[in-house]
Order: sequence, then C-alpha cells, then structure tokens
Amino acid sequence: MSTRTPYDILIRPVLTEKAVKQNEKENKLVFEVPLDANKIEIKKAVEQVFGVKVKEVRTMIVKPKQKRVGLSKPGYTKKWKKAIVRIESEEPINIAELI
Repeated sequence: MSTRTPYDILIRPVLTEKAVKQNEKENKLVFEVPLDANKIEIKKAVEQVFGVKVKEVRTMIVKPKQKRVGLSKPGYTKKWKKAIVRIESEEPINIAELI
C-alpha cells in the first residue's frame, strides 16, 4: 500500500479548452497524474478531494513532443500521464475556482 496523499496523485488539473468543455457537458475532470498511478488510486483521490462519486476513470500516457530553442539540438517535452475522470454529479465542478 502506498503512502501517497490525494494531492500527490492529482498533480494538477489540465485546463485546456477541450477539458473545460468536457467538464461542462459530460461531467469529466482532467488531471495530470504520476506515471505509476493506477485507476483505483486516482478514483479514491478524486473522491476524497472533491467529495463526489466517480463513475469511470480513463488514463493515457502523453508522448513527448520535439521542441527546438534557437539553432541548438532539438529537445523534448516530458512524458506524462493524463487521467480523465467522469463524475456522478448534476452540476459540473468549476476547477478554475478551486485553484
């Protein structure tokens, strides 16, 4: 059993246009989570932090993208894991106000 807190598992919310639309229309929240976090840990963390019932958790690993600064050799963005959490709620949770 890991000794991570819910705030160690939910690194940050992803606040892109697509994530905000998913929150408003489909009651989905999007978070960046550690690469070794599993769906059960993510579900428990969201339920503890927001006090809502979670219907489903989907995860994906976002591949690094090539970036270049000036004329130097290209670098890469970091590889990270995204969790899309669907909640059982009548109204969407406004994550921007909670930050």
